[in-house]
Amino acid sequence: MATQAARGEGRVSPVFLGLVAIMAVSIWAVWTDFSASPGFAVFLFVVSTWIVSLCLHEYAHARTALHGGDITVGAKGYLTLDPLKYTHALLSIVLPVIFVIMGGIGLPGGAVFIEQHRIRSRWKQSLVSAAGPLSNLVFAGIISAPFWLGLMDGVPDHFRYALGFVVLLEVTATILNALPIPGLDGFGVIEPWLSYNTRRQLAPYAWIGLLAVFGFLQIAAVNHAFFDMIDAILRTLGVTEWDTYWGQQLFRFWEGTPDIPPLNAIDLG
Repeated sequence: MATQAARGEGRVSPVFLGLVAIMAVSIWAVWTDFSASPGFAVFLFVVSTWIVSLCLHEYAHARTALHGGDITVGAKGYLTLDPLKYTHALLSIVLPVIFVIMGGIGLPGGAVFIEQHRIRSRWKQSLVSAAGPLSNLVFAGIISAPFWLGLMDGVPDHFRYALGFVVLLEVTATILNALPIPGLDGFGVIEPWLSYNTRRQLAPYAWIGLLAVFGFLQIAAVNHAFFDMIDAILRTLGVTEWDTYWGQQLFRFWEGTPDIPPLNAIDLG
Protein backbone atom coordinates (compact mmCIF):
# COMPACT_ATOMS: atom_id res chain seq x y z
CA MET A 1 0.00 0.00 0.00
CA ALA A 2 1.12 3.60 -0.60
CA THR A 3 1.04 4.44 3.09
CA GLN A 4 3.20 1.44 3.93
CA ALA A 5 5.63 2.31 1.15
CA ALA A 6 6.15 5.74 2.64
CA ARG A 7 6.48 4.50 6.22
CA GLY A 8 9.67 5.84 7.71
CA GLU A 9 10.04 8.29 4.84
CA GLY A 10 7.62 10.88 6.23
CA ARG A 11 9.34 11.84 9.45
CA VAL A 12 9.48 15.59 9.92
CA SER A 13 12.98 16.80 9.06
CA PRO A 14 15.25 18.71 11.46
CA VAL A 15 15.45 21.47 8.83
CA PHE A 16 11.70 22.06 9.01
CA LEU A 17 11.74 21.90 12.80
CA GLY A 18 14.52 24.49 12.75
CA LEU A 19 12.35 26.78 10.60
CA VAL A 20 9.47 26.36 13.05
CA ALA A 21 11.84 27.20 15.92
CA ILE A 22 13.00 30.38 14.16
CA MET A 23 9.37 31.31 13.55
CA ALA A 24 8.51 30.75 17.23
CA VAL A 25 11.46 32.79 18.50
CA SER A 26 10.74 35.62 16.06
CA ILE A 27 7.08 35.66 17.14
CA TRP A 28 8.24 36.00 20.75
CA ALA A 29 10.70 38.77 19.79
CA VAL A 30 8.02 40.73 17.90
CA TRP A 31 5.39 40.20 20.61
CA THR A 32 7.63 41.28 23.48
CA ASP A 33 9.47 43.96 21.46
CA PHE A 34 12.63 42.24 22.67
CA SER A 35 14.70 42.93 19.58
CA ALA A 36 16.73 46.14 19.36
CA SER A 37 15.48 46.30 15.76
CA PRO A 38 11.75 45.55 15.62
CA GLY A 39 11.93 45.53 11.84
CA PHE A 40 14.51 42.74 11.79
CA ALA A 41 12.37 40.66 14.16
CA VAL A 42 9.37 41.22 11.88
CA PHE A 43 11.53 40.26 8.88
CA LEU A 44 12.49 36.96 10.52
CA PHE A 45 8.89 36.30 11.53
CA VAL A 46 7.51 36.96 8.05
CA VAL A 47 10.22 35.06 6.13
CA SER A 48 10.23 32.03 8.44
CA THR A 49 6.43 31.83 8.45
CA TRP A 50 6.36 32.22 4.68
CA ILE A 51 8.91 29.42 4.18
CA VAL A 52 7.01 27.17 6.59
CA SER A 53 3.88 27.76 4.50
CA LEU A 54 5.85 26.93 1.33
CA CYS A 55 6.89 23.63 2.91
CA LEU A 56 3.26 22.87 3.78
CA HIS A 57 2.26 23.81 0.23
CA GLU A 58 4.67 21.29 -1.27
CA TYR A 59 3.80 18.68 1.35
CA ALA A 60 0.15 18.99 0.29
CA HIS A 61 1.14 18.22 -3.31
CA ALA A 62 3.25 15.24 -2.25
CA ARG A 63 0.78 13.77 0.23
CA THR A 64 -2.07 14.03 -2.31
CA ALA A 65 0.15 12.42 -4.97
CA LEU A 66 1.01 9.58 -2.59
CA HIS A 67 -2.65 8.75 -2.09
CA GLY A 68 -3.22 9.16 -5.82
CA GLY A 69 -0.70 6.45 -6.66
CA ASP A 70 2.79 8.04 -6.80
CA ILE A 71 4.57 6.06 -4.09
CA THR A 72 7.95 7.54 -5.11
CA VAL A 73 7.36 10.81 -3.22
CA GLY A 74 8.40 9.19 0.06
CA ALA A 75 11.80 8.05 -1.21
CA LYS A 76 12.40 11.52 -2.65
CA GLY A 77 11.99 13.04 0.81
CA TYR A 78 8.96 15.15 -0.09
CA LEU A 79 7.00 13.94 2.93
CA THR A 80 9.59 15.17 5.42
CA LEU A 81 8.76 18.87 4.91
CA ASP A 82 12.45 19.45 4.18
CA PRO A 83 12.80 22.27 1.61
CA LEU A 84 16.30 21.04 0.75
CA LYS A 85 14.71 17.94 -0.80
CA TYR A 86 12.81 19.93 -3.39
CA THR A 87 13.66 19.55 -7.05
CA HIS A 88 14.42 23.24 -7.64
CA ALA A 89 15.64 25.08 -4.53
CA LEU A 90 15.84 28.32 -6.53
CA LEU A 91 12.23 28.14 -7.71
CA SER A 92 10.80 26.72 -4.50
CA ILE A 93 12.43 28.89 -1.83
CA VAL A 94 14.79 31.58 -3.15
CA LEU A 95 12.52 33.16 -5.79
CA PRO A 96 9.41 33.27 -3.56
CA VAL A 97 11.41 35.04 -0.83
CA ILE A 98 12.81 37.49 -3.41
CA PHE A 99 9.27 38.20 -4.64
CA VAL A 100 8.24 39.03 -1.07
CA ILE A 101 11.22 41.33 -0.55
CA MET A 102 10.84 43.12 -3.88
CA GLY A 103 7.10 43.46 -4.16
CA GLY A 104 5.29 42.12 -1.12
CA ILE A 105 3.83 39.36 -3.30
CA GLY A 106 3.26 35.80 -2.15
CA LEU A 107 4.01 33.47 -5.03
CA PRO A 108 5.06 29.85 -4.38
CA GLY A 109 7.50 28.26 -6.80
CA GLY A 110 7.59 24.84 -8.43
CA ALA A 111 9.34 22.30 -6.28
CA VAL A 112 8.23 18.69 -6.04
CA PHE A 113 8.41 16.39 -9.06
CA ILE A 114 5.32 14.20 -9.29
CA GLU A 115 5.37 11.17 -11.59
CA GLN A 116 2.04 11.89 -13.22
CA HIS A 117 1.83 8.54 -15.02
CA ARG A 118 1.50 6.88 -11.62
CA ILE A 119 -1.55 8.94 -10.66
CA ARG A 120 -4.60 6.79 -11.29
CA SER A 121 -6.95 9.29 -12.94
CA ARG A 122 -7.08 12.76 -14.45
CA TRP A 123 -9.28 13.91 -11.57
CA LYS A 124 -6.59 12.87 -9.10
CA GLN A 125 -3.90 14.56 -11.18
CA SER A 126 -5.92 17.78 -11.00
CA LEU A 127 -6.37 17.35 -7.26
CA VAL A 128 -2.61 16.96 -6.78
CA SER A 129 -2.09 20.39 -8.36
CA ALA A 130 -5.00 21.98 -6.51
CA ALA A 131 -3.70 20.76 -3.14
CA GLY A 132 -0.98 23.43 -3.03
CA PRO A 133 -3.17 26.53 -3.35
CA LEU A 134 -5.76 24.92 -1.08
CA SER A 135 -3.09 24.57 1.62
CA ASN A 136 -2.34 28.31 1.31
CA LEU A 137 -6.06 29.03 1.57
CA VAL A 138 -6.37 26.97 4.75
CA PHE A 139 -3.21 28.52 6.20
CA ALA A 140 -4.56 32.01 5.43
CA GLY A 141 -7.82 31.17 7.18
CA ILE A 142 -6.01 29.91 10.28
CA ILE A 143 -3.56 32.78 10.72
CA SER A 144 -6.22 35.40 9.97
CA ALA A 145 -8.58 33.90 12.58
CA PRO A 146 -7.55 36.38 15.32
CA PHE A 147 -8.66 39.19 12.99
CA TRP A 148 -12.02 37.81 11.86
CA LEU A 149 -12.81 36.47 15.33
CA GLY A 150 -12.17 39.91 16.85
CA LEU A 151 -9.34 38.71 19.07
CA MET A 152 -6.79 41.42 18.24
CA ASP A 153 -7.62 43.75 21.14
CA GLY A 154 -4.55 44.09 23.33
CA VAL A 155 -2.25 42.44 20.80
CA PRO A 156 1.05 44.36 20.37
CA ASP A 157 0.88 46.63 17.33
CA HIS A 158 4.04 45.29 15.70
CA PHE A 159 2.78 41.71 15.92
CA ARG A 160 -0.60 42.75 14.50
CA TYR A 161 1.05 44.40 11.49
CA ALA A 162 3.46 41.50 10.89
CA LEU A 163 0.63 38.97 11.03
CA GLY A 164 -1.51 41.09 8.71
CA PHE A 165 1.33 41.18 6.17
CA VAL A 166 1.70 37.38 6.33
CA VAL A 167 -2.05 37.02 5.72
CA LEU A 168 -1.65 39.23 2.64
CA LEU A 169 1.13 36.96 1.34
CA GLU A 170 -0.96 33.84 1.82
CA VAL A 171 -4.00 35.34 0.10
CA THR A 172 -1.94 36.54 -2.87
CA ALA A 173 -0.27 33.12 -3.06
CA THR A 174 -3.64 31.39 -3.18
CA ILE A 175 -4.99 33.60 -5.95
CA LEU A 176 -1.88 33.92 -8.11
CA ASN A 177 -0.93 30.26 -7.97
CA ALA A 178 -4.45 29.28 -9.00
CA LEU A 179 -4.07 31.13 -12.31
CA PRO A 180 -4.15 28.76 -15.34
CA ILE A 181 -0.67 29.77 -16.48
CA PRO A 182 2.06 27.21 -17.33
CA GLY A 183 4.31 26.73 -14.33
CA LEU A 184 1.57 27.51 -11.81
CA ASP A 185 -0.73 25.07 -10.05
CA GLY A 186 -3.82 26.48 -11.73
CA PHE A 187 -2.44 25.23 -15.04
CA GLY A 188 -1.66 21.88 -13.43
CA VAL A 189 -5.34 21.54 -12.56
CA ILE A 190 -6.45 21.82 -16.18
CA GLU A 191 -3.40 20.25 -17.82
CA PRO A 192 -4.57 16.60 -17.55
CA TRP A 193 -7.65 17.54 -19.58
CA LEU A 194 -5.72 19.15 -22.46
CA SER A 195 -4.68 17.30 -25.60
CA TYR A 196 -1.20 15.81 -25.78
CA ASN A 197 -0.17 18.28 -28.51
CA THR A 198 -1.33 21.28 -26.47
CA ARG A 199 0.57 20.10 -23.41
CA ARG A 200 3.70 19.49 -25.47
CA GLN A 201 3.54 22.96 -27.04
CA LEU A 202 3.11 24.69 -23.67
CA ALA A 203 5.68 22.64 -21.73
CA PRO A 204 8.73 24.76 -22.75
CA TYR A 205 7.11 27.85 -21.20
CA ALA A 206 6.45 26.36 -17.76
CA TRP A 207 9.67 27.68 -16.24
CA ILE A 208 8.84 31.31 -17.03
CA GLY A 209 5.34 31.27 -15.51
CA LEU A 210 6.46 32.63 -12.14
CA LEU A 211 8.61 35.36 -13.67
CA ALA A 212 5.89 36.33 -16.15
CA VAL A 213 3.30 36.79 -13.39
CA PHE A 214 5.70 38.80 -11.26
CA GLY A 215 6.69 40.96 -14.23
CA PHE A 216 3.06 41.55 -15.22
CA LEU A 217 2.33 42.75 -11.69
CA GLN A 218 5.00 45.43 -12.08
CA ILE A 219 2.69 47.23 -14.51
CA ALA A 220 1.17 50.01 -12.41
CA ALA A 221 -2.43 49.62 -13.57
CA VAL A 222 -2.37 45.86 -13.12
CA ASN A 223 -0.69 46.15 -9.73
CA HIS A 224 -3.26 48.66 -8.45
CA ALA A 225 -6.22 46.61 -9.70
CA PHE A 226 -4.80 43.42 -8.23
CA PHE A 227 -4.09 44.85 -4.79
CA ASP A 228 -7.45 46.63 -4.71
CA MET A 229 -8.98 43.17 -5.07
CA ILE A 230 -6.66 41.73 -2.40
CA ASP A 231 -7.48 44.58 0.01
CA ALA A 232 -11.19 43.92 -0.49
CA ILE A 233 -10.70 40.24 0.36
CA LEU A 234 -8.57 41.07 3.39
CA ARG A 235 -11.19 43.45 4.72
CA THR A 236 -13.67 40.58 4.83
CA LEU A 237 -11.12 38.80 7.05
CA GLY A 238 -10.77 41.83 9.32
CA VAL A 239 -7.30 42.76 8.04
CA THR A 240 -7.04 46.41 7.02
CA GLU A 241 -4.73 48.23 4.61
CA TRP A 242 -3.28 49.94 7.68
CA ASP A 243 -2.21 46.54 9.03
CA THR A 244 -0.63 45.30 5.82
CA TYR A 245 1.02 48.62 4.94
CA TRP A 246 2.85 48.96 8.24
CA GLY A 247 3.61 45.26 8.29
CA GLN A 248 5.44 45.63 5.00
CA GLN A 249 7.20 48.80 6.15
CA LEU A 250 8.47 47.04 9.28
CA PHE A 251 9.48 44.02 7.18
CA ARG A 252 11.76 46.25 5.10
CA PHE A 253 14.05 46.82 8.08
CA TRP A 254 16.97 47.86 5.89
CA GLU A 255 15.10 51.11 5.18
CA GLY A 256 15.01 51.98 8.88
CA THR A 257 12.33 51.71 11.55
CA PRO A 258 9.17 53.54 10.39
CA ASP A 259 7.51 56.13 12.61
CA ILE A 260 4.12 54.46 13.08
CA PRO A 261 1.28 56.46 14.69
CA PRO A 262 -0.28 54.73 17.73
CA LEU A 263 -3.01 52.31 16.73
CA ASN A 264 -5.37 53.62 19.41
CA ALA A 265 -5.33 57.01 17.67
CA ILE A 266 -6.56 55.52 14.39
CA ASP A 267 -10.11 54.61 13.42
CA LEU A 268 -9.91 51.26 11.63
CA GLY A 269 -13.64 50.86 11.28
